[in-house]
Amino acid sequence: MNSLTKVSLSQTSLLARGLSTSTSVQAKKCNNAGQKNIVLVDGVRTPFLLSSTAYKSLMPHDLQRYALTGLVNKLGLDKSIVDYICIGTVIQEVKTSNIAREAALGAGFSDRIPAHTVTMACISSNQAMTTCMGMMNAGVYDVCVAGGVEFMSDVPIRHSRKMRQLMLKAPKAKSVAAKLALLAELRPDFLNPELPAIAEFSTNETMGHSADRLAATFGVSRKEQDDFSRRSHIMATEARDKGYLTDIIPVKVPKSKDFITQDNGIRVSTEEQMAKLKPAFIKPHGTVTAANSSYLTDGASACLIMTEEKAKQYGFKPKAYLRQYTYVSQDPKDQLLLGPTYATPKVLAQAGLELSDIDVLEYHEAFAGQILANINAMDSDKFAQDVMGLKQKVGTVDMSKFNLWGGSLSLGHPFGATGVRLAMHTANRMIREDGQFGLIAACAAGGQGVGMIMERHPDATL
Repeated sequence: MNSLTKVSLSQTSLLARGLSTSTSVQAKKCNNAGQKNIVLVDGVRTPFLLSSTAYKSLMPHDLQRYALTGLVNKLGLDKSIVDYICIGTVIQEVKTSNIAREAALGAGFSDRIPAHTVTMACISSNQAMTTCMGMMNAGVYDVCVAGGVEFMSDVPIRHSRKMRQLMLKAPKAKSVAAKLALLAELRPDFLNPELPAIAEFSTNETMGHSADRLAATFGVSRKEQDDFSRRSHIMATEARDKGYLTDIIPVKVPKSKDFITQDNGIRVSTEEQMAKLKPAFIKPHGTVTAANSSYLTDGASACLIMTEEKAKQYGFKPKAYLRQYTYVSQDPKDQLLLGPTYATPKVLAQAGLELSDIDVLEYHEAFAGQILANINAMDSDKFAQDVMGLKQKVGTVDMSKFNLWGGSLSLGHPFGATGVRLAMHTANRMIREDGQFGLIAACAAGGQGVGMIMERHPDATL
């Protein structure tokens, strides 16, 4: 049975309204041997918007600049104390190949502060965060800014390879005869552009096809997917209306009179409306549709990470400890989207915790079918033993702790920015719900995934 069926929409709706999932912070210890106490001070994000809407006239570094400036303003941060900046992104704008550096300079950070860009598909800003953690644990830096950005309103579209090769020859053609000879090589098909696609390079399969096959493998029905997607939008709506999404900073784009203050992809559809949609990938019998998939999104995020010692020195009240993290990788054909199933037991083992010790669960929702398949896989002894090589299943996911403020299906998924959004929801939910431990897990292209353990800081406040 799917774990979602164990908690009704009305029950989870009550939890989203602020019902505490624990009455007091537990005394459980997290294994952190050999590592420094690294804290998440706070983080921000721009409103996540459907691509080709209000951000469409910007460039990616503009969005990241807004996030960095918003972080500085929210915390009253003295930019000179920052040692390093790391930003994640997926689809690179060729004019700003190191977007971290360009955004940092645009946001007024010193040109003496190094910055670099990382990419790891949907977990790129997780990678930015853990890259900073690694440098801190090594004693290289004490204060870092991590974040991520994705801008789907304007992606690079290339000439065909044959056309590019022809154009590269052009500067060498000096005489009129050489130029005419080069022009004679031109064929109509050379003019066909290469459009970007969200597909696996190794398999040439789109992620939506993989989600459809994964849902079928783990017996996730179309109705279950639609119900979960509705749940995500309901949770996001209630969190927004209750004022819980405090990581959002207002953004004012050029030539606009008003500030953008909210995500614009949250919308609660009826069961009947969702049921009418046709399959988006495997036609006519697939179960993945536009309504139960995350959508193309523009957005950016940023967070301040420090050693606890430095946080105390500068007078910051951190929200959470960043404890353990791990990355996993599987077969990109048959297990492309199962990263959370593999990452969850691994990071829990590192931390010396059980799934039942976790108070806040924040999992990336690429597709409703993908997340429900992971929930089913984690609840299967057979899958654990026959495929993962474990003695027993990972555990039954308690849906009363799961994505209570919505997820990528409703809030949006700017690939490079989602990891910090997950971290901030985890930190803020632990405070609001009086929890001790939070777990982040996400899948990523290439069959990869991440798991992260966070612990509420004793000085944490909203």
